[in-house]
Amino acid sequence: MDWTEICIRIPTAAVDAATAIANMTVPYGVYIEDYSDLEQGAREIAHIDLIDEELLKKDRSAAIIHIYVEPTDNPAEALAFLRERLTAAGIPHTLAAETVREEDWAHNWKKFFKPLPVGERLLVCPSWEEAGDAAAGRAVLRIDPGMAFGTGGHDTTRLVLETLQKHLKAGDTLLDVGCGSGILGIGALLLGCAHVTGCDIDPKAPEVAAANAALNGFYDDKFTVCAGDILADAGLRRRLGTGYDIVLANIVADVIIPLAALAPAFLAPGGTFVCSGIIDGREDEVAAALTRAG
Repeated sequence: MDWTEICIRIPTAAVDAATAIANMTVPYGVYIEDYSDLEQGAREIAHIDLIDEELLKKDRSAAIIHIYVEPTDNPAEALAFLRERLTAAGIPHTLAAETVREEDWAHNWKKFFKPLPVGERLLVCPSWEEAGDAAAGRAVLRIDPGMAFGTGGHDTTRLVLETLQKHLKAGDTLLDVGCGSGILGIGALLLGCAHVTGCDIDPKAPEVAAANAALNGFYDDKFTVCAGDILADAGLRRRLGTGYDIVLANIVADVIIPLAALAPAFLAPGGTFVCSGIIDGREDEVAAALTRAG
């Protein structure tokens, strides 16, 4: 079986935050190249003072995180997830694949993406597959993520879709911050939402999300998407408007914490803010931010 190695190059100061994001992508750990404290590490860990000249020439300002992805774990979605979450967290980065070209992943993984029941009411189904008997009693959510994050296979996506099934009411309006492929908004529409507005920092997202919405029979009158940074762009926040019954943010803790202070302005009285993408070590920080925001 072939593995895809994804290399994430980031500033050394961002190693901890980027590693937390990388660990959300694969369950079996990561390998980090970080030479910023080479001399100290050599003394404390290897108990040596003599270091190879090639090592001394390594870039001390940058680190490389390596992750290894099986075909069944969908390398294309792993890449899109990393791009979205690192960008959302404000971490400068470059992504590279060591084994196959990025453009090949977007097609080769498709044979492993099969219809996936989510919660009690949805079936996430790739556009090239038949739903079959698995669709019995469920709304079929057609999706072709392309190079945007969101097939329903990632835990954070499933958690939000399951939560929507518990909290969304027919006729609600919804704002999806970091909408990616549009999967969460489409799921909401299939569950009876009246209108979804999405935004994403990734400029590819509006095109991909709109195409996926159309796959499910939803167009501009039901699902509108724009690109931009909701934290930095006050004009974008004004355009998005207010009075949403539900606001979704399936991103990372470092974005959700400042977003918590903005969320009340988007919500209708009694509205619900659903956030995911939070590693367990950041739970208390996010909870505290949500409490501060009321």
